[in-house]
Amino acid sequence: MKTAAEWKKYYADPAFHEKYTYGGHDLGVQCSEKGTAFRLWSPCAESVMLHLYENGSDGTAYADICMEKQEKGVWAYHTEEELHGVYYDYDVTIDGEVQKTADPYAKACGINGKRSMAVNLAKTDPQGWEKDQAPRQPVENIIYEVHVKEFSWDKSGGFPEEYRGKYKAFLCEDTTLFGDGVHHTGCAWLKDMGVTHIQLMPCYDYGSVDEAGDADEFNWGYDPVNYNVPEGSYATDASHGEVRIREMKEMIQALHRQGFRVVMDVVYNHTYSLDSWFQKTVPWYYYRVHEDGSVSNGSMCGNDTANERPMCADYILDSVLYWAEEYHVDGFRFDLMGLLDVKLMNRIRRELDLRYGKGEKILYGEPWAAAETAMEGDAKGALKENLHLLDEHIGIFCDNTRNAVKGSVFDVDRTGFVNGAHGLEEDILKSVRAWQKTEELQVSAPTQIITYASAHDNQTLWDKIRDTVPDETKWIDINKMAAAVYMTCQGNLFLLSGEEFARTKNGLDDTYKEPISLNRLDWERAWKYEELAEYYRGLIALRKQLPGLCDKTPDAWKRIGNMWSEPLAVAFAVDNTLENAEPAWDLLYVVYNSRSEKLQVKLPDGMWQVLTDKHNSFLWKESREISGEISAEPAEVLILGRKNEGEKEKA
Repeated sequence: MKTAAEWKKYYADPAFHEKYTYGGHDLGVQCSEKGTAFRLWSPCAESVMLHLYENGSDGTAYADICMEKQEKGVWAYHTEEELHGVYYDYDVTIDGEVQKTADPYAKACGINGKRSMAVNLAKTDPQGWEKDQAPRQPVENIIYEVHVKEFSWDKSGGFPEEYRGKYKAFLCEDTTLFGDGVHHTGCAWLKDMGVTHIQLMPCYDYGSVDEAGDADEFNWGYDPVNYNVPEGSYATDASHGEVRIREMKEMIQALHRQGFRVVMDVVYNHTYSLDSWFQKTVPWYYYRVHEDGSVSNGSMCGNDTANERPMCADYILDSVLYWAEEYHVDGFRFDLMGLLDVKLMNRIRRELDLRYGKGEKILYGEPWAAAETAMEGDAKGALKENLHLLDEHIGIFCDNTRNAVKGSVFDVDRTGFVNGAHGLEEDILKSVRAWQKTEELQVSAPTQIITYASAHDNQTLWDKIRDTVPDETKWIDINKMAAAVYMTCQGNLFLLSGEEFARTKNGLDDTYKEPISLNRLDWERAWKYEELAEYYRGLIALRKQLPGLCDKTPDAWKRIGNMWSEPLAVAFAVDNTLENAEPAWDLLYVVYNSRSEKLQVKLPDGMWQVLTDKHNSFLWKESREISGEISAEPAEVLILGRKNEGEKEKA
């Protein structure tokens, strides 16, 4: 067998691409009542043998079939028999060596994905699936990050025992704390919170959890094995390949019915290991290596996909389109997007727009890599520094805002604006306008910015505050302030599940394989910290009424004016007008005071309604008015609105 360096040189030859780049979109298995077709792309193979099995984990093959080699390196077999539910794998011979492999293009599989399964997808649709559609595009995106198992594993959630930690839990619309019938949990809680998008952490088949093992085994899931197959450990039955498909569809259907759009967290930058179906069918084609043949490891997970190569790029594009079409997924969050080629990301954006309408499917990712990667040719990574090369409807997680608000995620002791750091006032003001027209970032529009304070990576917001603020009596106020700061910034809002009720992981910053007992959502805590959760609710409800902050156009930054700052204090005005409509307030005035003492602030001329203070984020429902000056308490965000003239007349 050739070395990695020799394969790299072989694939770099333009003659290879001309001869073997396959333009079809039918690889894998196409199965219907009319028959079943198997197609595998393995241009270097000398022979490919297809094996058919009755089950997905054991037993010997009941049929062994020699595949026929066709053009562009595709091996094929067709039968008029519908093989729905039949499992299969391949023996691929390359340079005289035989490798047993599952199908990298599989859409169904057995336990742990080691055998693929032929599936007539129409037979996996839940009742009413053809009528399923996403809720209308919301006024403002409120993205809430959820892990399927974390969401419903804890008994406090009140979920049926058999659904805890499963896709099926999301079908339960009215769960309550230990089933008390009073205190909402689960989807009902999220609906009350005002969430519009549920971002599901990886739901494709991943390798770090044994689907036949302990039900409490846990991992975040950033370990892809079968990209186009749902994870089996979240299904009520992982041994029958069609069950996980149907139950994931049921989950999405239920979330749509309840008013949520669904975002899928995807990890196309690396695979679980190099011992993958990609490697066994086309050695080293799907992976980056350096000139000396050493493996590129920009993911720090042992490998990087070579997504700048045509067939790898096509695979990723087809996979995204498959999840959007077959599973009705409404958006995609890309893990380590900085390892993906800018051209590929723009191509994905373009194809989604052509099929579903401009910006209809939300698209964003992490604009960084874990380390240097061996991209080939003129490919450029979708990094923060290349934001200007990305379509304005591809967003990035804005760590500039995150760090300005609460401090570094890598240095626990390094604080941000809300927990006492000096000199961040200008960064906070830049955060307010989504870093448009700044030296740090070349932002085309606020659609490119995901504004957030915490995500699954690193410490929770509560843990960061707890570890940097000695006085525990201040923790709630500072958490409220952090939320009010990022929720009064332009961009798309994002929060980690449980952030609103002081979620803790005991200070740990990387819990990807810690026990589920640590990672689970503690629904008792949701009601213990009801005051904090209610504050988040009010902020989200108010945010949706503020077009000046929800504006996603390239000129949105012009709405922010009258800015001033002093040490640990910032204030600014927001043009809150809207063409062809009359919002309740035509002008906003926002004050951030992170000092330990009160701050007197002179207000612009006019009568102002206090919409939010540190105690109550629902003041906008009342009629508390003030003019001249206002006093901002320590660790307080004040949001004020000047009543629209049209609204005054109605009153």
